[in-house]
Amino acid sequence: MMIKRPKPAGLGRSLSLGWFLAYRQVRRSSWATTALIVFVMMLTFLNLVVVRGVLVGLIQGSTDVYKKYYAGDIIISSLPKKDYIENSPNIVNIVDGLPWVESYSARYVVGGTVEAEYKTKLRETDAANQASGLVAGIDPIKEDQTTNLSKKMVEGEYLTPSDTDSVLLGSTLLKKYTNVDVPGFTLLERVNIGDRVRLKIGENVREVTVKGFIQTKTDVDQRIIMLDSTLRNLIGRGDYNVDEIAVKLVPGSDVLVVKSALQKSGVGETARVQTADEALPSFLIDIKNTFAVLGNVVGSIGLVVASITIFIVIFINAITRRKYIGILKGIGINSISIEFAYVLQSVFYALLGILFGMLILYGLLVPFVDAHPIKFPFSDGILVAELSSTLIRAGLLMFATIIAGYIPARIVVKQNTLDAILGRSSEKPKK
Repeated sequence: MMIKRPKPAGLGRSLSLGWFLAYRQVRRSSWATTALIVFVMMLTFLNLVVVRGVLVGLIQGSTDVYKKYYAGDIIISSLPKKDYIENSPNIVNIVDGLPWVESYSARYVVGGTVEAEYKTKLRETDAANQASGLVAGIDPIKEDQTTNLSKKMVEGEYLTPSDTDSVLLGSTLLKKYTNVDVPGFTLLERVNIGDRVRLKIGENVREVTVKGFIQTKTDVDQRIIMLDSTLRNLIGRGDYNVDEIAVKLVPGSDVLVVKSALQKSGVGETARVQTADEALPSFLIDIKNTFAVLGNVVGSIGLVVASITIFIVIFINAITRRKYIGILKGIGINSISIEFAYVLQSVFYALLGILFGMLILYGLLVPFVDAHPIKFPFSDGILVAELSSTLIRAGLLMFATIIAGYIPARIVVKQNTLDAILGRSSEKPKK
């Protein structure tokens, strides 16, 4: 009597059987071990996303405040080799007439020096308590509508239209906010709210009162801010030509469409029109790109660690169940089913880790950091975690996990069936 060998199962049946084997193995495995592996996968996923997100967010925070508290959505400035924006009143009328514009702020900006304790100097040769920066003349109401500048006061009060004799000092000009000791770089010391200081712009000198200190972590912190009417009279700018115009658009407006409309209206002939992103300092863009690369490098290391972890777990699991695998092969279950079962285990661990990681990321970390930005000296860092980028990293982790699960299963399954059942080494004895 001949014994018929079972016919090889089709691919679909093999995969179905592999699914069943994986289900049994996961169900019978230690819950503590499963929880630990899932926890490692979750941390690996968060490492892939969060480390890069923090590094990029550190600079993204700078670009966000640059746009929010200084440039608006579009910044109009003077052309190269020009001292100011020519034909400014006409440009302001064009900006004001565009339907996409929510608000705007036209500013006068000139170089100047502010000096304190000038009345108490004993000798003219004594070092002056002074700092140099840019003097900005603004309409306080329009400026606040455009850049919310009043929300960045750290001491004192914001300007009102009647403060013709008052100034705001940026934090970078003050020793107590910027503790930097560099030869030739002077900062104001012992200056308080209500103090009288001397403002010098070229040959023009005027005494003014310090009404407040402002800190935005942008270029505004290097400025001495006063009313536009006061500064215009001080520098003799009777033609009303300003130096820059920040434009805030209605939410949902296409910034490129508005920029194009301004250029077509002739603004581009006498001024430079840029979006906030285009006007960013080049060093910020370079740092942002560098930090993105660093984040990817750190994330890649975490990906390798996760792959090794899964490899070790699956390999140990397969080795300890070598006899069981040999029996499965002996009763006719093919290698594809067994290998697929171990791959499914890897996918199970990775999928749970990714799901828990995304819940923590978008349910806890992102909202928390948005509400409480990470305080850096030069920016308020946020956590950048775009969904598309996160899904790509989740896919990379899943792919690495599948490979790390397949390789050890393949190594063990290739062993001789009889050797696996008897627990013998498949290596040939040395002569």
